[in-house]
Amino acid sequence: MNPLRHSATALALLLALAGVARPVCAQATTQGDVLVLTTGGTIASRATGPMTDGASLVRGIPALATVASVRVDEVFRVPSSQMTPPDWLRLVKRINAELASAPRLRGVVVTHGTDTMEETAFFLNLTVRDARPVVVVGSMRGGDEVSADGPANILNGVRVAVSESAKGQGVLVVLNEDISAARDVWKTDNRRVDTFRSPERGFLGAADPDSVVFFRRTVQPHTTTSEFDVTRLETLPAVEILTDYAGFDSTVMRAAIERRPRGIVFTSFAGGRLSGGGQAAVRMAGAAGIPVVVASRVPGGRIVGAPHSGLPRILARDLPPHKARVLLMLALTRTTDRAGLQQIFDRY
Repeated sequence: MNPLRHSATALALLLALAGVARPVCAQATTQGDVLVLTTGGTIASRATGPMTDGASLVRGIPALATVASVRVDEVFRVPSSQMTPPDWLRLVKRINAELASAPRLRGVVVTHGTDTMEETAFFLNLTVRDARPVVVVGSMRGGDEVSADGPANILNGVRVAVSESAKGQGVLVVLNEDISAARDVWKTDNRRVDTFRSPERGFLGAADPDSVVFFRRTVQPHTTTSEFDVTRLETLPAVEILTDYAGFDSTVMRAAIERRPRGIVFTSFAGGRLSGGGQAAVRMAGAAGIPVVVASRVPGGRIVGAPHSGLPRILARDLPPHKARVLLMLALTRTTDRAGLQQIFDRY
């Protein structure tokens, strides 16, 4: 036997016995530091027993070590159907504080349930104060289901977070290897792993197996170009959502007004058209001094033109009702003037 080969073989055996691991792939040198903040949701759930804690969730994905140096912290552990605006404030303040104090941090990944993922991501898109990537990930299958999609989504989320091309793209949602803009993404199916789509504008990019690629950029203000600063806020203005329907009874609006919300989002028919009861309801809210944003219940298309132009309403344009609510809550921290609110909706 060749003595050199014999020596190399012996050395490899000694290293293995000593517990010294070899690199698992050519990417063993990581691409930077990433913070993973966990919040619960299906991605942490199991059929039996409590949700998986954040550290265990990340520990179960050894491939992360080939991509980034990952630090993980659990912010809270709840189903996203139980997420609240105070939770949004707590989360964004944590993200902003971490980014401000850690210049070496490449990005932040947030694990989240899918029920309210769109709302949380859009809120973060408007309130994170840094151009570094903030990536929201989740899963449609629990951790103990066959072909659970959570680990791959976390891994791809971290890959996007360390990507240079993800900087300045706003808050991103990554599932099923697709990269979506927080403003445009919709949950479109109750069960399928490809549920998150951007039906009007398409995906921003893809987390392909060999690289992270982007196809387009968003032009609406976000993160560092957003005017909304929640640093000193402890609460957000209360905003209700009502829905028009055939034969809508405007007394429903009276009950909403009695709760004294700061604003109301009224879900209309296509193009912002309202029933007779809906029109009466908007007038009622206007008389009470409560701004009303009209958002279409139809997934595609912007509200254009001037349906019911005499009504005291603000048009949500192409934002769906639940995202219009998020923007109205933040807009009301800047102005209560109807013209000013319309300018904000036109801009964002």
